[in-house]
Amino acid sequence: MMTHIVIGYPSFEKSLNIVAAMVAADVDIIELQIPFSEPIADGPVILKANQVSLEQGATVERCFEFAKQVNEQFDIPFLFMTYYNIVFKYGVSRFVERMADIGIKGAIIPDLPPDTGKAYLDVMAANGLAPVFIFTPTTSNERMRHIAAAGNGMIYCVARKGVTGAATSFTDVLDDYLARCRDATDLPLALGFGVKDTADIRHLIGKVDIAVIGTRMIDLINQDGIPAIEPFIRELRG
Repeated sequence: MMTHIVIGYPSFEKSLNIVAAMVAADVDIIELQIPFSEPIADGPVILKANQVSLEQGATVERCFEFAKQVNEQFDIPFLFMTYYNIVFKYGVSRFVERMADIGIKGAIIPDLPPDTGKAYLDVMAANGLAPVFIFTPTTSNERMRHIAAAGNGMIYCVARKGVTGAATSFTDVLDDYLARCRDATDLPLALGFGVKDTADIRHLIGKVDIAVIGTRMIDLINQDGIPAIEPFIRELRG
């Protein structure tokens, strides 16, 4: 199970408490999103979290400091998720080398295709980090193989068209898509965009390796607070 937070939302202090609760619930990986003003892959819940974090003073530097802190404090892998403008403005080599220095294992950059990311891919490889790329239901089989050849660590399978947060139908159509994903790569498959409850998790067993809980976690925190995280995740894990 991979969970997702927006660094600095609802605050940096609460972000640390959220990570602690997720680790206590035995999540396997946590995706740390560096907030960006135009998160084009994200729906309204995560978009608002990005905006609030930025309004409260989140910076890339502060996010690196937070990531260093949680990596030192908790013994699970952490990934960055952000958009390429953040990496480009910071400096690609500088950004990746800083990731390596603080122990981040890889990054998901949804708006950077492998075709235009040679500089990023080269420095990620040089530092032993995983560039995690994305499959979508409209990705052709040939394109999947091309993307997978450039990726490492895992492939993030988007469950449906659109942005994060909307409902996903866990049906035979999804199963056919995931079968195509599996045929295209030997990398572990992570599925996100709409995973929300135990029934969804059960449906995915044997089809993917990692279930990603993103928007649902932020909704839960907004509605019920941080104490709700651990029992919710333990229920999902069965």
